[in-house]
Amino acid sequence: MSSCCAPMRDDGAEKQPAAIGPVPVDLAGGGGPGPRHTIEQAVVPAQTFLMGDTDGVGYHADGETPVHPVTLEEFSIDATSVTNADFARFVAATGYRTEAELFGFSAVFHLALAAPKDAVMGPAAGTPWWLGVKGADWAHPGGPDSSIEGLGDHPVVHVSHNDALAYCTWAGRALPTEAQWEAASRGGLEGARYPWGGDFPGKGGKWRANIWQGSFPRSNTTEDGYLTTAPVRTFAPNGYGLWQTVGNVWEWCADWFDPRYYGRSPEHEPTGAKIGMARVMRGGSYLCHDSYCNRYRNAARSSNTPDSSMGNAGFRTVAVRG
Repeated sequence: MSSCCAPMRDDGAEKQPAAIGPVPVDLAGGGGPGPRHTIEQAVVPAQTFLMGDTDGVGYHADGETPVHPVTLEEFSIDATSVTNADFARFVAATGYRTEAELFGFSAVFHLALAAPKDAVMGPAAGTPWWLGVKGADWAHPGGPDSSIEGLGDHPVVHVSHNDALAYCTWAGRALPTEAQWEAASRGGLEGARYPWGGDFPGKGGKWRANIWQGSFPRSNTTEDGYLTTAPVRTFAPNGYGLWQTVGNVWEWCADWFDPRYYGRSPEHEPTGAKIGMARVMRGGSYLCHDSYCNRYRNAARSSNTPDSSMGNAGFRTVAVRG
């Protein structure tokens, strides 16, 4: 299964040969004095909450049910997604090269394309609005003719699950489990569809999330103000102080994906399936629209292969427990 609104690395246009091998970086060192990870933290209190789709709008194939109680200990989590500025500090300190750079291409939404014709490898199978673009990476989100200048406070994108883990290793952090992510996104609202409650994100013309408006995938009216990513502190935080857990960008979680996992998951601190082919992604993105991808919800799940990267997926981190 490919992630909602995002192709897998092995979908679409034929890969170019990848120069993947040992990357000459020191993830344990570098960065100079001071903290490596400087994102504001939100504390999620110890709790038992109901995990899963409580109002029947989820996708059966995604495994959003059965709704089940989950007990978590207190933890701290990034108030925002990791930004371009945060990731740039990591790269400057370590020399790390992302998988998009090593493969030589990544997935770009067609309306965000900033690349010459010869850089476009072709559309992804089944999702032709996604293009394989040579030279697209975290520092060139639309392709080689783009940059992140002026986008330091936007979420970093074109990072794979493996890239997110590399950042975590350097920063002394971890990716959240899927259960931690959902508890944090709910902000203390039991069973709510969205981090703010049950109201549609654009109710009354006041937008609460960065999603698609218009006719997907050809025309986005940008009523919420954004065609692609928004700054991480756009709209308003939820009850725990987290910004934009739904919409904007998909966020990688630590768990392997299994649509049947909820039926047998442990109640205390679940960590996902033991093995799998894809990792969990949560929160939806700026491409979510009810006509195609109603996954900008607390309970919504998706997945992608750990080496996949795309222009609408990033991550946030949690503190490592001692």
